[in-house]
Amino acid sequence: MPTGVRRWVPLFLIVSLFFLWGGANNLNDVLIAQFKKAFVLNDFQAGLVQSAFYLGYFLVAMPAAMFMRRFGYRQAVVLGLVLYGAGALLFWPAAEMRTYGMFLFGLFVIAAGLAFLETSANPLMTMLGPRESAARRLNFAQAFNPLGSIAGILIGQHFILSGVEHTPQRLAAMGAAERAAYYAEATHAVQWPYLCIGLVVLGWAALVLLARFPAVAAPHELATRVTGRDGALARLLRDRNFTSAMAAQFFYVGAQVGVWSYTIRYVQASMPGTSAQAAANFLTAGLVCFMGGRFVGTALMKYLAPVRLLLAFAAINIVLTLCALLYPGRDGACALVACSFFMSVMYPTIFALGVEGRDDDERKLGSALLVMTIIGGAVLTAAMGAVSDVAGIARALAVPALSFAVVLWFAWRRLPHARGART
Repeated sequence: MPTGVRRWVPLFLIVSLFFLWGGANNLNDVLIAQFKKAFVLNDFQAGLVQSAFYLGYFLVAMPAAMFMRRFGYRQAVVLGLVLYGAGALLFWPAAEMRTYGMFLFGLFVIAAGLAFLETSANPLMTMLGPRESAARRLNFAQAFNPLGSIAGILIGQHFILSGVEHTPQRLAAMGAAERAAYYAEATHAVQWPYLCIGLVVLGWAALVLLARFPAVAAPHELATRVTGRDGALARLLRDRNFTSAMAAQFFYVGAQVGVWSYTIRYVQASMPGTSAQAAANFLTAGLVCFMGGRFVGTALMKYLAPVRLLLAFAAINIVLTLCALLYPGRDGACALVACSFFMSVMYPTIFALGVEGRDDDERKLGSALLVMTIIGGAVLTAAMGAVSDVAGIARALAVPALSFAVVLWFAWRRLPHARGART
């Protein structure tokens, strides 16, 4: 293989990971609508899709970081892909058994794989080439994440959501055999898409394992103690700037996942007669806005300190979610779509501010702790489901509105540190 091609192969393989985990994350938004139909779930029970998924992130993020430090970046990527593929393949027997808990376990395994990928692919991407272009490579790779998200929604919309939906009255009028066949068809709809995803991901793991990667730094070793009064963990948890970043990230992820998870449900509830397949168009539009916001936000940061942009975007999203709460219907749905544009810069900006100025050990440990805050997607999505069951899906948007208020508070606290930045 020519040297030039050999140099680009590992870059292509790792950049593709950002696309793959974007698809996995947003297929969950379709699964919530599908499982609600297939298993006759209330909103809280359907929200457990995200709870199982983000619990995997929370529990596996730190072990993934330790595995990466012990065995290296590429080995962590391969293990992450194997777990991702295995979780996707579990959907086939879960559909055969029609067991909701088995689906949730499959999602947990997928999330465990993604935890490995997210803790290893980002730093590995910075090392696959010249140091001076590391940031440019990473930004290029991250641009493929929302593309994967859009692909995930389109796969779910066209290959999982059938467009065939029955009212509770129609279901009650069906015979037992006809109703069972309807539920079984809805459950089996996930089998082939997830089988294909699982096989592609496992094939990608084989390619990463077989490809010749350039030499990268040896697995990391801690230069200082992690635990104890003076350890890196204690220093981080005593630092209010870092703990406030953890809080902001927890609530931001919860808001993002909640808004996307219940967009289809919101559209169907506030625009009666809209099928889940048609409602998914609003979710796709939101993801397109999210991708556009990422590029626009990056450009704006040339002229505006990131923390100021974060403050402005959080304030706008509070207004947008309150509009969706107060004016359900097409206007509210459009507000939720617009909300995605202003969410786009939040995760990376909070993450960067959280680890800013840290030494190497604190940065690595802090990164793992910030990844663990993704559990907010599990907690707050379930909270939205609980509020929806009691007061309606529109009023459940109070949860992301309050979450964006926490992001606003974090950005406000960090403003004094941004005085030296261009405005």
